[in-house]
Amino acid sequence: MTPFQEFIRDQTTASGLLLVSAVAAVVLAQSQWADGYEAFFHSHFGVYWNGNGFDKSIHYWINEGLMALFFFVIGLEIKRELLVGELKEAKRTVPIIAAAIGGMLLPALIYTAFNFSSGKMEGWGIPMATDTAFVIGVLVLLRNLVPKSLIIFITALAIIDDIGAILVIALFYSKDVHATYLIYSGAILCAMIVLNIIGIRRPSVYIVSSAALWAMVMQSGIHATIAGILAAMAVPARPTGGSRWFLERTRKLLHAFEQKEHQKAEATSILEDEEQHDIIEEIHSVADKASTPLQRWERSLQQPVALFVLPIFALANAGVGVNMESIARWVVDPIVLGVVVGLVVGKFVGITSMTWLAVRVFGGRLAENVTFRHIAGIGLLAGMGFTMSLFLANLSFPDTKSDLLAAKFAILIASLISGFSGYVWLRTIRPAEASASGHVEA
Repeated sequence: MTPFQEFIRDQTTASGLLLVSAVAAVVLAQSQWADGYEAFFHSHFGVYWNGNGFDKSIHYWINEGLMALFFFVIGLEIKRELLVGELKEAKRTVPIIAAAIGGMLLPALIYTAFNFSSGKMEGWGIPMATDTAFVIGVLVLLRNLVPKSLIIFITALAIIDDIGAILVIALFYSKDVHATYLIYSGAILCAMIVLNIIGIRRPSVYIVSSAALWAMVMQSGIHATIAGILAAMAVPARPTGGSRWFLERTRKLLHAFEQKEHQKAEATSILEDEEQHDIIEEIHSVADKASTPLQRWERSLQQPVALFVLPIFALANAGVGVNMESIARWVVDPIVLGVVVGLVVGKFVGITSMTWLAVRVFGGRLAENVTFRHIAGIGLLAGMGFTMSLFLANLSFPDTKSDLLAAKFAILIASLISGFSGYVWLRTIRPAEASASGHVEA
């Protein structure tokens, strides 16, 4: 499988687990175990030494700790895309960047319009997000009806979307910044960059440095998950050895392995031949040095994050206790209206209009086989904010439970509407396009 195929597979599985976790959270919030469900995630544990300690709730450790790992993987994806991916080619990047900007700004403006006089303006960042896993999950269901390049388009768009969300978190959702810890954070980051430049590739060095960076960023007042992005930017994207070095070393090792094989009196397993086993281990080491830490670590972490971190986050954050009284109150709540209209309408209009502008006015070029009808479908699907929207909702209303529940309810409703409408749209347009070209698929 190619790296992109592996990414799609992981995101598809993640979307299924996310859905299961979200449904489980909602069901638990309605059940007789609702109090226990909430109490569990708000129970505390921490680390103590010399009479001092760091004690936080399970909910905090998930949102600030585990999600830093999620942001680290996003950072690795962003760096790879900027260096060698879809964001490297200018003409193809213009429509993607324009779509992402439109899909962030218009939803934020719509939320602001609904909440300008409500005193709930802090939630403006919630409808800016797009959940890559859910969007790709829907597109995979339609894989025989949409071009592969459409999946690449939405993946790149979601990455730019994530960059926007990260900037919003860093600039607008960080409070009481402490200069001393900010300086410590900068010093650690600079040290990590220097380690990269001088050729240090040991994972343990970057793990310890990243943990220290996370602790300093958290103490600085900037949201701790930003440390994940910063650490990813310092991860080496260059291999220790180049292609020629790899070919020369592996040829010599394979020749040595072949000679050992010819010297054997009879066939034996690798387990019995220590010298051949050592050669294989050396080939493995050479292969590691010829690949980049950026690629290896991204692939290693994608599955744990997709299959463990995000489902746990959804289980801890998607629980919304719903009854007829709360629904009646929420349907006219400006927070709910701002989030739902922002995600469903704002994403659709912002993405489609800005993509059209980028192509028709600024000379951008859509990917092969992608049409504006496909872009409209992407605009609908992008309203599934879920993971990042829930994350921003927790930052927006940390001390107001009623507002937080309203925002979560809106995110769930908007994600359902967007997912369903996008699926139906993309499934409907394909036969029409095929018919117009003279051949309809069976």
